[in-house]
Amino acid sequence: MDAPVVVVGLGNPGPRYEGNRHNIGFLVVDELAARVGGKLKAHKSGAEVLEGRLAGHRVVLAKPRSFMNVSGGPVSSVVKFYKPPLEQLVVVHDELDLPFGQIRLKVGGGENGHNGLRSISKSLGTREYTRVRFGIGRPPGRMDPADYVLKDFSPTERKELAFEVDRCADAVEALVEQGLIAAQNTFHVS
Repeated sequence: MDAPVVVVGLGNPGPRYEGNRHNIGFLVVDELAARVGGKLKAHKSGAEVLEGRLAGHRVVLAKPRSFMNVSGGPVSSVVKFYKPPLEQLVVVHDELDLPFGQIRLKVGGGENGHNGLRSISKSLGTREYTRVRFGIGRPPGRMDPADYVLKDFSPTERKELAFEVDRCADAVEALVEQGLIAAQNTFHVS
């Protein structure tokens, strides 16, 4: 059987972090799980996983049960268990360098100070995996970015959040179904 596409959403576990900007990856994977029609369950990899079909393709959705900064271990374990080629590993994460709601897809590159990506790259021994970057904007004034990502979305952002999460899930679905270039052509318009 063909290896699945593994879609990992990054975030921090627990109710304290649910509405944080850093948890956008979890929100997108939850939306994808609803589309697949299942519920993520604890897995021996240290992540919650759901196997299913998305856009006609076999997928594994995953959310590490570790904190963001050490998510590499669970992600590496999921990859070892399901054995997708690295081009079929998709990591959904927050991105400070994009305005709120802007979506960008790419393969490889730097981590831009994102400790979750740094942990994954270190555990995998490569940066060559696909990233779906969801813009959360820069912190206001002199706020520390580490504090900003652990704050909840603003009331204005929350009004648009469900729509933007849905759109990001659409981008992941397009990536799975049509490939990177087609998904970029559709979602890099704004």
